[in-house]
Amino acid sequence: MPFTRISLKKGKSPEYRKALMQQVYLAMRDTFNVPEDDRFMTITEHDDSQFDYGADYLGIQRSDDLVMIQITANNTRTIDQKKALYARIAERLADDPGLRPGDVLINLVEVAKENWSFGNGEAQYA
Repeated sequence: MPFTRISLKKGKSPEYRKALMQQVYLAMRDTFNVPEDDRFMTITEHDDSQFDYGADYLGIQRSDDLVMIQITANNTRTIDQKKALYARIAERLADDPGLRPGDVLINLVEVAKENWSFGNGEAQYA
């Protein structure tokens, strides 16, 4: 059950934001075996005073189109699955909505299964 937060600068269309969520979700389905309808995502837009980044950190050229993606997921994936996820997200976002791969930052936060409640105050995976 990944929980995904996407942050970007203000100014993109609703279609652009929807494409971001759709493509990240499909990449997780492709590489992390995420079940259909296991989709919990938010987008937060920021103005210039709330969005900062290293434009050349690690030799990667970034622009104001940078999208920061944080995915919280169970700690059950291999390194190869994680690498496949990162590559697939960048590939899908390049296709739609046309984001440069250098403008895709991904952070994976892994948690134990018992750290989730899907509703009703229950720990469904515990």
